[in-house]
Amino acid sequence: MQTFDLALIWAVIIGFGIIMYVLMDGFDLGLGILFPFAPDEEARDVMMNSVAPVWDGNETWLVLGGAGLLAAFPLVYSIFLPALYIGVFLLLAGLIFRGVAFEFRFKANTSRYLWNWAFAGGSMIASFAQGAVVGAYIQGFNTEGLVYVGGAFDWLTPFTVLTGFGLMAGYALLGSTWLILKSEGYIQDWAYKIAMPLLFVVLAVFAVVSFWTPFVDDLVRDRWFSTIQVIWILPALAMFCAYRIYRSLKMRREGMPFVATMGLFIFSYLGLIVSRWPYVVPPNFTLWDAASAPESQLFLLLGLLFVIPIILVYTAWTYWVFRGKVRADAGYH
Repeated sequence: MQTFDLALIWAVIIGFGIIMYVLMDGFDLGLGILFPFAPDEEARDVMMNSVAPVWDGNETWLVLGGAGLLAAFPLVYSIFLPALYIGVFLLLAGLIFRGVAFEFRFKANTSRYLWNWAFAGGSMIASFAQGAVVGAYIQGFNTEGLVYVGGAFDWLTPFTVLTGFGLMAGYALLGSTWLILKSEGYIQDWAYKIAMPLLFVVLAVFAVVSFWTPFVDDLVRDRWFSTIQVIWILPALAMFCAYRIYRSLKMRREGMPFVATMGLFIFSYLGLIVSRWPYVVPPNFTLWDAASAPESQLFLLLGLLFVIPIILVYTAWTYWVFRGKVRADAGYH
C-alpha cells in the first residue's frame, strides 16, 4: 500500500522550483528589461555586474522544474508543448540571447551596443513569453482524449498579451528593487525613481487580470466568489506587500523593497495555484490524471531529495560570497 501521495509530493517540488526560478531569475530578467533606459554605460555595467555571478545558477531552477515536470507528469508535456510550442521557443531563444550577451558584452568594443540590445531584447522576449504561458494556463487548453487539438496560436490572445506585459512589468519592478539593494549613488537614485511608477503599473495590471480571470473560466469564478473563503487572504497579503514596497521606497530603504516585491510575487503565485488546483492541464486533467507511474516517481524522487539541498546550499553560498554593493569597475570579466 502506498503510504505517501507521490503526485502531490512532486507537485509541491515542481511548484517550489517554479517560484524559485521566478524569484531568482526574475530580477536579472528585470534588469535586462530596464537596460535600454539606464542613465549611461557605467550604470549598465553595474546592472550586469550585479547579476553576472548568479544568473546562470538561477536558471538551475528552470532546469529542475522542467525536468521534474517531464518525469513526474508526462501528460503535461504531451499537451503543453504542442499548445505552447511557439511561446516556449521564444522563451528559450530569449534566454539564449541573454546568456550570450553576458559572455560577449564585456569583451566587445565597437559592437558593445549590439550585445546591449541582445541582453535587453532576450530578457524582454523571455519575460513576455513566460507571462503569456501563464495566461494560456489560466485560459485552459482544447483537448480531445489525451491530445491537444487547438491551433498553434491559440495561446496568443488579448488576455495572454496582458499577462505577458504584466510579468514584464513585475520583473522590471523586481530588477529595480534589486538594483536599489546592490548599487549606490546616482544609479541607486535612478532605481528609486523608476521603481515607484513600475509598482503602479504592476498593481494596475494585477487589478485588470484579477477582474478578467473569473470571466475566462467558470471554475475560477466559482472558487473565488461562490462562498466567502480563507483564500481571500492571499490577495490581501499581496496588497500588504505592495504597501510595504510603497512605504519602503518613500523612506528610501534598501532591502525592504526587494523583499516585499518577492512577497508580492509569492502571494500572487499562490493565488494562481489556488485558482486552478488541482488541475495541471485545465480544464480537464488533474495532477493525478497527468502523473507517471508511482514506481517512476519514487525512483526519481530519491535522487532529487539529494539534489535540492545541494542546489539550495550552493545558491545561498553564492549570494553570500557576492553580497554587498557592486561597482562598474569590479565584476564579470
